[in-house]
Amino acid sequence: MPNYANDPSRTSWLEVLENSDFPIQNIPFGVFITKDDVITIGTRIGNYAIDMGALQQLGYFEGIELTDDMFMQDSLNDFISDGKKTWRLVRNRLSDIFLTSNPKLRDNAVHREMVIFDIDEVEMLLPVQIGDYTDFYSSKEHATNVGKMFRDPDNALLPNWLHIPVGYHGRSSTIVPSGIPVHRPYGQTLPNGETQPVFGPSRLVDFELETAFITTDANLMGEPVSVKDAEEYIFGMVLFNDWSARDIQKWEYVPLGPFLAKNFASSISPWIVTLDALEEFRCESPEQNPTPLPYLQQTGKHAFDINLEVSIQPENSEETVVSKSNFKYMYWTMSQQLAHHTINGCRVNSGDMMGSGTISGPTEDSFGSMLELTWGGQRPLKMKDGSERKFINDNDTVIIRGYCQNNQVRIGFGEVSTKLLPAYDLKF
Repeated sequence: MPNYANDPSRTSWLEVLENSDFPIQNIPFGVFITKDDVITIGTRIGNYAIDMGALQQLGYFEGIELTDDMFMQDSLNDFISDGKKTWRLVRNRLSDIFLTSNPKLRDNAVHREMVIFDIDEVEMLLPVQIGDYTDFYSSKEHATNVGKMFRDPDNALLPNWLHIPVGYHGRSSTIVPSGIPVHRPYGQTLPNGETQPVFGPSRLVDFELETAFITTDANLMGEPVSVKDAEEYIFGMVLFNDWSARDIQKWEYVPLGPFLAKNFASSISPWIVTLDALEEFRCESPEQNPTPLPYLQQTGKHAFDINLEVSIQPENSEETVVSKSNFKYMYWTMSQQLAHHTINGCRVNSGDMMGSGTISGPTEDSFGSMLELTWGGQRPLKMKDGSERKFINDNDTVIIRGYCQNNQVRIGFGEVSTKLLPAYDLKF
């Protein structure tokens, strides 16, 4: 089936500003509350939110097999379950509706009033009901840096790292959309030089620059997904800040891995950008040596050239860019992650989310966490207001942005922006 929504020559009758993340070639999917307090599934072009529930009621998806309430729900899970053919049909139809030369909605003022909202008039919600969440650890640069700090610098990568996409199961209940603040967490830590742990708020709260992919129903229990078919079950991607409490993590992660250090909060961007929209930005992955086992071997371009940027904004101050990285640096691809995730028969469902793991590049300014950027707090970063950061301070806002760009089109994710609030005042 043709993917003509990607045609770079297409233009929309909706205004799209230069360098917008959301031209007509993007057409991401999300969920929002309208100014009339109606929850709907929608898309975005430029600075306009488009109510797909209203479009469906008005007959604009006629000819596409959809349940009557497909876009009048509070999550994308059912739409995602319909599979890639439906996703592409709907995305192509939306591209046609908003094409400059199509007068059907353009010239119908009553319908436009029902369908189109300024982006500032809507409240974005979580786009999917996330049943299960897995976080991978797939940046060689990040894993090497952490290994140097936490373990033996001469043997930074553990023996399994170059053979499997290492991952762990996280907590979906505390995943929130951009704009929802999070609190500094409590936990046990072991102060330097001490032999007994103490309890209190984490002093080393960190961001992790990640992306995440959202799956459709991929398999039955016991049935692996092959690496060559894996992308058929990936609906799209979001930006992801997997908040971390480094002092809690250091004390608790042996022997079973992260727990309280990670499950207190994770933040995602609200618009899911489809793999179809990213097709033109495929690129080669880093060379894998040693060659992976056969079930993880793949040929062709399965990485994506996504520019990523992290800023820290102190309260009542200007933001400072602290990291510029790229998704193309990831050692393990999304296809390999999903293939490995299911090789034991683990079932993957519609709306499941898989985090990439921290995305660090080869240079110091491309590291994907404060842990690396300040090398454990030894090299503080200076903000534009003159203050310094070793980790994230109370009332700081962390902003992650991402986009792809070539000489014809820019496809972006918008941003995930989250303020860190002080810890709750506990009373025992």
